[in-house]
Amino acid sequence: MNYNQKTSGFVFKPYEAPNLSPFDKLFEIFTELITYTSGDFDEAIDWLKQLDKEYKLTTPDYTIEDFIEDLKNKGYIREEIKPDGKGELGITAKTEQAIRKQALNHIFGKIKRSGSGNHRSKQSGVGDEHTGEFRNYQFGDAIEKVNITESLRNAQINNGIGDFTISEDDLVVEDTLHKSQMSTVLMIDISHSMILYGEDRITPAKKVAMALAELITTRYPKDTLDILVFGNDAWRIDIKDLPYLNVGPYHTNTVAGLELALDLLRRKRNTNKQIFMITDGKPSCLRMPDGQYYKNSNGLDSYITNKCYAMAQQARRLHVPITTFMIAQDPYLMQFVRAFTEANKGKAFYTGLKGLGEMIFEDYETNRRKRIR
Repeated sequence: MNYNQKTSGFVFKPYEAPNLSPFDKLFEIFTELITYTSGDFDEAIDWLKQLDKEYKLTTPDYTIEDFIEDLKNKGYIREEIKPDGKGELGITAKTEQAIRKQALNHIFGKIKRSGSGNHRSKQSGVGDEHTGEFRNYQFGDAIEKVNITESLRNAQINNGIGDFTISEDDLVVEDTLHKSQMSTVLMIDISHSMILYGEDRITPAKKVAMALAELITTRYPKDTLDILVFGNDAWRIDIKDLPYLNVGPYHTNTVAGLELALDLLRRKRNTNKQIFMITDGKPSCLRMPDGQYYKNSNGLDSYITNKCYAMAQQARRLHVPITTFMIAQDPYLMQFVRAFTEANKGKAFYTGLKGLGEMIFEDYETNRRKRIR
């Protein structure tokens, strides 16, 4: 839609896609494939070649080989020497960041960028976000918060201009909103069921994690985000590891994930803390004190679920709400999640993969707008 100044009206014309270069068009597809193949460059290129045959993505003037050469020249890939002395191409940190940015645009594309990376709460306090409302100075208020213009105005009204004096009673300060910070742990289930039944659930989970990571680091830099994965055990991963994340032949040790999440949050100084858990399966594994694993693939073993409920209650006592995003809708699993959520007084979303990113963002934003007690 274009605005026409001469006629002071609007001109409507058919939508025209952005004029992307051949490299940019292929690069957008390539980053999707790299996420799908967990960072395997050769497999991603094989997929790209198959798509090229089917959909004619390239031309004689710009081939897949030209695209690979551009990836090298632009610093998106580099040759890595393996222990056997052979070299193979792999993606670089520049590509990892590009993937995160693309995930952010795809999932949170409607978000408008804001200036500072903090959120408001409903409480007034020490902060630098002005409310526009004034109040009388009170002992303990920071002197830099005194509004000089309003204070001088009060002094003139109260004491006159001829013998100008200003007293403490004339001082006015402007209220500011307390800006709280958020510490978030995102837990991702990487048990084998995340790729069962012909449905790829791990790739959308990775995309959500990458989008959330990019959102927090760019829009809310004072917030913290830790990401962990859980299967038979749980371990923390770095943001740069996300494109390479893959499912393993694991059961689901939810307790191990929660223990690690709470341990990470205990080290944070922020008042506001929360856990997001993306899972599609039932808890089916515990690690015993002797290092052995107690497993029950049938699910809803009371010994395992009771440990989960205990962890949920422990998080509640620490004022850490848990939001569970359940990528399954089996009634007996939903029953467990309801009991788990009740034990924590947290929240649960029973969802498929569609819209998962939008829901996590909405919940993240909602929790940032209130003080978590």
